[in-house]
Amino acid sequence: MTNLVIEGKTRLMAPHNSGLETVVGNTPLLPLDRLSAAVKIYAKAEWFNPGGSIKDRPALNIIRAALSAGQLGGSRRLLDATSGNMGIAYATLGVSLDVPVTLAIPANASQERLVILKALGAELVLTDPLEGTDGA
Repeated sequence: MTNLVIEGKTRLMAPHNSGLETVVGNTPLLPLDRLSAAVKIYAKAEWFNPGGSIKDRPALNIIRAALSAGQLGGSRRLLDATSGNMGIAYATLGVSLDVPVTLAIPANASQERLVILKALGAELVLTDPLEGTDGA
């Protein structure tokens, strides 16, 4: 890891040739000083993850475990149902780890989510919106 200084704060950066998976986690803690003078309270800035949410952590662990077990790779795809953030995490890390991703997602998912997932190369299977994620 290398360091980057932004506005006087040091941030860890992955080496130039590293994949996105190397920067999942290690998100900064932000002090919330205005909430309490008596107790130190911090917020974990999970939006600093490559996929923009806390879902990057479990997605990375699931993909790594499946790769280690020989369940992914070659012609095998990751297939899961999602309504958003987990799918974005899978698609983001799938690009980095060369794992093809297919996601079942309700047809009424936000246009923003669908555009992001398609841009990341995920194959989308649109499902009945009345069944929600369970139907996906």
